[in-house]
Amino acid sequence: MKHERHVLASLSPERDVIEDVVGKLCAPSSYQAFACRKLTDSPMPSIEALTEVVERLKAVLFPGYYGDSEVTPDTLAYHTGAHLDVVFRKLADQVKRGFCFVCLGENRACTGCEDQAMDKATAFLRSVPGIREKLVLDVQAAFDGDPAAKSPGETIFSYPSITALIHQRIAHELHKLGVDIIPRIITEMAHARTGIDIHPGAQIGKGFFIDHGTGVVIGETCIIGDNVRLYQGVTLGAKSFPKDANGNPVKGLARHPIVEDDVTIYSGATVLGRITVGKGAVIGANVWVTSDVAAGAKVLKANPAENGG
Repeated sequence: MKHERHVLASLSPERDVIEDVVGKLCAPSSYQAFACRKLTDSPMPSIEALTEVVERLKAVLFPGYYGDSEVTPDTLAYHTGAHLDVVFRKLADQVKRGFCFVCLGENRACTGCEDQAMDKATAFLRSVPGIREKLVLDVQAAFDGDPAAKSPGETIFSYPSITALIHQRIAHELHKLGVDIIPRIITEMAHARTGIDIHPGAQIGKGFFIDHGTGVVIGETCIIGDNVRLYQGVTLGAKSFPKDANGNPVKGLARHPIVEDDVTIYSGATVLGRITVGKGAVIGANVWVTSDVAAGAKVLKANPAENGG
């Protein structure tokens, strides 16, 4: 066994193989389609840095649950201030990188990105207390909506819905401020971890809960009211979108559902297009919905006569 380990450790590819692969990967023709730093010297956004920003924000939003578990009321102000100081500096840098990244992609002169980034980071910092207020209501909705939950704290520690909403509500504030690309990276971090895909542009009301979570998709222009509950595998998506004269999708059109207050949508349901699901409606499992649903209606696959859509 020792001999085998020695032989494996001494193995390496022949030099000409490395040189050949490096040459192909570094040829401009192989990376021009996605390369950055051609027009500016600004580095690209960093997933590692944004991960630290989000983790520090989580420690501020739910102290003790994330970050230092030994934090006490006596040390809370120091704990919070220290995290926010780092968040501001790192977020401002990442926002600047995001602006520069988009400038490059659109072949625009990269001017004013740093000043914009400072303004956006400052405005975001002011929004953090409001983000916590919304998340506290999400936590309560998760506790109230799941008989298996023994305490609100259990949902903070362990529910994918809360993880996804922490990321989305942070990203949504940045999205509202007009920050480029960074919000989408932040929500995709949660998507990779939880299987819940919520676009940062989606507008989500108070007390939102996704039970189980995996496989849920919520599109960019969705508007979701208060006290809405979804189950795993629900899609709130686009039915179709127009194309311009060049055959490219027209961006920014409202194309996802409006879900009013107190709606419940069960697992596997697919709700598509700019339709409205009225207040208090219930969409059953594995139902395909592409037209408006009246307030209070029940849309059930097994009994279409009761459908209100």
